[in-house]
Amino acid sequence: MDSIQLLFDAPILSVQLLLDGLLIGAIFALAAYGMALVWGVMNLINIAQGEFVMLGGYVAFFLAQAGVHPLFGVPLAAVVLFVLGWMLYRAVIFRVVDKDLFISLLATFGLSILLQQLANEVFGADVRTAESGFGTLFLFDGMVTVAWIKVVAFVAALLAGGLLMLFLKKSRLGRAIRATAQNARAARIMGIDTNRVYAATYSLNAAICGAAGALVAMTWIIHPYLGLPYTARAFMIVVVAGLGNIAAVFTAALGLGAAENFAGFIMGAEYQAGFVFALLVVILIVRNAWLHRKRRYLQ
Repeated sequence: MDSIQLLFDAPILSVQLLLDGLLIGAIFALAAYGMALVWGVMNLINIAQGEFVMLGGYVAFFLAQAGVHPLFGVPLAAVVLFVLGWMLYRAVIFRVVDKDLFISLLATFGLSILLQQLANEVFGADVRTAESGFGTLFLFDGMVTVAWIKVVAFVAALLAGGLLMLFLKKSRLGRAIRATAQNARAARIMGIDTNRVYAATYSLNAAICGAAGALVAMTWIIHPYLGLPYTARAFMIVVVAGLGNIAAVFTAALGLGAAENFAGFIMGAEYQAGFVFALLVVILIVRNAWLHRKRRYLQ
């Protein structure tokens, strides 16, 4: 209650929390873009989503350790994770596409644990960060501060969303992805190699998550067990926004970022992750009730 009273007594604090939350949500949007793409095209819920974010963060961290600015880790992480995504698809994912959704959940959950434990063995369990050195933006006579790297992440999320929409609408592969998402069987009949489309889709998802992870490494921290909260956030955003709507995904991500930031301030940082999972349960219950009522109405 004291925290809530403080928000009323110092309205500028609400501005600080809101700005931070919106900028944080932009990074959540990057991970959610990929999940929406994979889910919509392949009907696969990728539980390893957060691990791709984590691995992208390590690319930026080790690049900074080598004396290169970690911002260059954003495109490099995207390339590295694209290759990893392609390899994982060829080794595992292609075996569960078109299978029961529960099988794909188990397969990607196994991948999540494998990547998590390998990262722990290779990189260690220490908490790491990659300093961007961009400094801080001061607003409202210095009463509100915003890290420039968060602004960079926000712009990157906007650009990624716009480029993804252009890619899906204008490129040949993008049109093939859209056709496969609408009807994979018809796409095969029309001569589209759906296996190649699925591989490209999964790899593109990994690349987007890798870029997000590089931004996470510069904005907060990374460690091998970072993945699950990002997977939960991406899943929640896609459930709220729906499949195939990049603008709605971005908006839902900003809303989640703001809500999570306020919840962390009011309830304490130790309950912030708990708030995310509790909110996920509530959204799933509400979404299920809405779908059930919609089915009854159609009948």
